[in-house]
Amino acid sequence: MFNIFGFYKFKKILFLKKKKKILKDFFLNNNIRGTIIISPEGINGTISGKPKDITKSKNKIKKFLKNSHFDSENISKSKFQPFHRVKVKIKKEVVPIGINIMSKIKKNNYIHPLKWNNLIKDKNTYVLDSRKPFEYEVGTFKKAIKPKIDNFREFPKYLNTLNKKKTVAMFCTGGIRCEKASAYLEQRGFKNVYQLKGGILNYLKKIKKKDSLWKGECFVFDNRVSVKHDLIVGSYSMCSGCRKPISSKDKKSIKYEEGVSCPRCHSKLSSSQKVRFRMRQKQVNFAKKTGKRHIFQKEYY
Repeated sequence: MFNIFGFYKFKKILFLKKKKKILKDFFLNNNIRGTIIISPEGINGTISGKPKDITKSKNKIKKFLKNSHFDSENISKSKFQPFHRVKVKIKKEVVPIGINIMSKIKKNNYIHPLKWNNLIKDKNTYVLDSRKPFEYEVGTFKKAIKPKIDNFREFPKYLNTLNKKKTVAMFCTGGIRCEKASAYLEQRGFKNVYQLKGGILNYLKKIKKKDSLWKGECFVFDNRVSVKHDLIVGSYSMCSGCRKPISSKDKKSIKYEEGVSCPRCHSKLSSSQKVRFRMRQKQVNFAKKTGKRHIFQKEYY
């Protein structure tokens, strides 16, 4: 059994290249896989490994940050290792939106999952899904609005169209995208902006299914692809053609071909791409039969 630890912390970080090497070496020496982003404004990541190794890694990251807690963290479990390797990346922002929020974060706008339902049931609350459209399609909250934004850098343009007098309830997978978006709105003069503490993952872990206002599954950025309530691995898989999640219903379509295409990308792929993908899938299938991982068998994230 593997533990999957998701977290973020907004905190000034210096000497990024040196710290990137320290973190990556530590993870490699402790059988940790996943993706970490470090930037001048903080750190964001999801890592996986055996429970004892994750505990060691949490303590290492806290020491690295010279801090005793994260802004948000969550633990889930998987029977398989959801990452193929470890990556530590340096970025200008942990989530690209074009603003520095170090001095703009407010902690009093977090809404605990137990109180979230009452907030979004209010007819005057604007429930905003701050994720990408394909994530929304996998699952979202009742009443949630989907901004048709494929790049988070474009999100401020959408936010500028909102009514400042509205009560805005915002959510995302783990909370970090909302952290930046809510800081942007507050900077623009919005007074009633709230975010789901710990994001969807925290909600699905804390709220029983019978009391839930969540519909569908939650897309995650690893090889589990999606999770359900109690953070159980979901039913979605990933299309090798467009790298988007596909449901069991999608797989029944005549436009679905394993390792090649799904209904979303079937008509967008060229004939040469499909031939190449079929060759790749044939080699992947052969590798599976021999118990090996093929060079073309890519990880999702």
